[in-house]
Amino acid sequence: MNILRLLNFLADTSALDQLTSLGAAGIMGAMWLWERKTSGQREQQLDEAHTRILADRVGLDELIHVVQQNTEALSRMNTMQEQLLRQLGKS
Repeated sequence: MNILRLLNFLADTSALDQLTSLGAAGIMGAMWLWERKTSGQREQQLDEAHTRILADRVGLDELIHVVQQNTEALSRMNTMQEQLLRQLGKS
């Protein structure tokens, strides 16, 4: 998205004239400022993604715990059913 803005800016002839009047040092400075701005935005995106991943991990840990409890309950129920069937078969 930022590259599109830069290309649109460069496509504007008056903007191109202003940019070339800066000279090499000015262009390098403008590029440095642009890079700092975009890297700051990227850093913020990474921080937000990290926060979401940590929050998702807590939710996944809780989900895994519930699945383990359900598995244990189903195993106990299966054992009880097998015992009941054996008792009924002996009668």
